[in-house]
Amino acid sequence: MSTTLAEQPFVVDSHCHLASLSYSGKAGTTLEEILCRARHCAVTHYLSIACELSEFDRLRELTANRPEVYLSCGVHPLNIKAGERVPADELKSRLSHPRVVALGEIGLDYHYAADTREIQLEYFAVQLELAQELKLPVVIHAREAAADTLKLLRSDCARNVRGVLHCFTDSVEMAGACLDLGFDISFTGIATFGKSDNVREALKYVPLDRLMVETDSPYLAPVPVRGVENEPAFTRYVLDYVAAFKEISSSQLAALSTRNFETLYGVKLPETNPPEVPCSRYKLEPIFDVPLGTQVKACPRLR
Repeated sequence: MSTTLAEQPFVVDSHCHLASLSYSGKAGTTLEEILCRARHCAVTHYLSIACELSEFDRLRELTANRPEVYLSCGVHPLNIKAGERVPADELKSRLSHPRVVALGEIGLDYHYAADTREIQLEYFAVQLELAQELKLPVVIHAREAAADTLKLLRSDCARNVRGVLHCFTDSVEMAGACLDLGFDISFTGIATFGKSDNVREALKYVPLDRLMVETDSPYLAPVPVRGVENEPAFTRYVLDYVAAFKEISSSQLAALSTRNFETLYGVKLPETNPPEVPCSRYKLEPIFDVPLGTQVKACPRLR
């Protein structure tokens, strides 16, 4: 069963890494093809994240003339090198780009990089101060670092800073503390994984007016497409799963999560989209059975 974008609320992939996609194999060979597949699933707007300065430069070039792709730039904790200073001036210059709506992905990761804990704390604090100065929301990565993350978010360096805890995998208590600080919570395909009971407990707790959905592509493809490279089209799997879990319709969640995205990032997305673009309501598989060239020709740009 199919509908059109004009009949159904569009969906935002609130966190993806377009510059990290392989652009080979089933994931597609061009950004045009990847975004066209997404739009056939009513996924029409994107926040693409850069985790270091060089990645932002590639991302900026890759998405030139793509107004539906918003940008964010920060230094990810796994990209911090011991002995290097925080590149505050260089980062600030990237954040002046007109499509930048956030600072991130920043934060702490003690799972993969516990040995750089002290410099991670320094980078996180400096970037929070920069977000405060520039009045930008932040996109936060926190893995096995709940206590220190909350300590910094409650400190002077994060005064009046808002943002989102992306790819949330922590406890209900952590979710509650972040919500109390004014932060939103975003969920990925991890919520669909069989062993992710803790994520579903947090999902049950987070209110609909503070919730977003994302792919974190090319990572973390959701059920039922685990094992392939993730891409923005698969936001629909996350959306449908979360909507069913929260006992609302996918259309309702699409509208609510889009509104939350607009509120956090201070943007206003178009209310209507080209009606000639068909989209699959629930199943994505047929999209990949159509030659990619056909998809591109049928997929007009957003104006």
